[in-house]
Amino acid sequence: MTTAVLLTSYFLIWPVISAGVLALLIIALVRDMRNARRSGEDMI
Repeated sequence: MTTAVLLTSYFLIWPVISAGVLALLIIALVRDMRNARRSGEDMI
C-alpha cells in the first residue's frame, strides 16, 4: 500500500511543478513587457 501512495503522489506532483514553472515564466514575461513599455523599447 505504501508503494501505491508513493507512486500516486509522485504522479500527482508533476502537474503542480509544471504549473509553478508556467506561472514563473508568465510572471517574468509580464515583468519584461512592463519594463519594455516603460522604457519605450521593443520586446523583439
